[in-house]
Amino acid sequence: MIEKIESLKIVPVVALESAEDAEPLADALCAGGLPCAEITMRTDAALEIIRRLAPRRDLLLGVGTVHNAEQAKAAVDAGAQFVVTPGFNPRTVSWCQENNVPVFPGVSSPTDLEMALEHGLNVVKFFPAETLGGVKTLKAFSGPYGGIRFIPTGGISSSNLNDYLQLPFVVACGGSWMVKPELLKAKDFDEIRRLTAEAVQLARK
Repeated sequence: MIEKIESLKIVPVVALESAEDAEPLADALCAGGLPCAEITMRTDAALEIIRRLAPRRDLLLGVGTVHNAEQAKAAVDAGAQFVVTPGFNPRTVSWCQENNVPVFPGVSSPTDLEMALEHGLNVVKFFPAETLGGVKTLKAFSGPYGGIRFIPTGGISSSNLNDYLQLPFVVACGGSWMVKPELLKAKDFDEIRRLTAEAVQLARK
């Protein structure tokens, strides 16, 4: 799973309100060259969206904004292939590990990183990246925590994507700029495809 995410370089973070838009969104992401989606549990439609997209073989499907083990189980039962959390919840992480589900918990401090080490994790989400100092903070973390790699998320866009991706300890970046809420609300899947393709090209530089 980590190798797949690393090869893609970007994880689109999606807050979709309508399950009817699940397939058009997935089509746009795949057509743009980014066959991956982290469906966040921020909307009532999240589980149904995951159920609809789960049968696709061309899409790496994850769930985000997971706050507890019960949500993780519900999303995995619906078809999510990996779990992303905004913070470090030991019970959620333990459930995922016990059930062989890849999990990327959010960290924001050395204390969180110590918990990651305690749980045997070597890839975590850094959130909210830009608010917490971005690249400078990650560089500082990399000293005492050289064995941990990061998926920074929060405040990342086309303007700073490569600042993160050039760091050797960054696996990929999470971002929503290609799937902005206003684009999803307008059902502007052509623009989502265009922005996705643009992001993919940028990440390859």
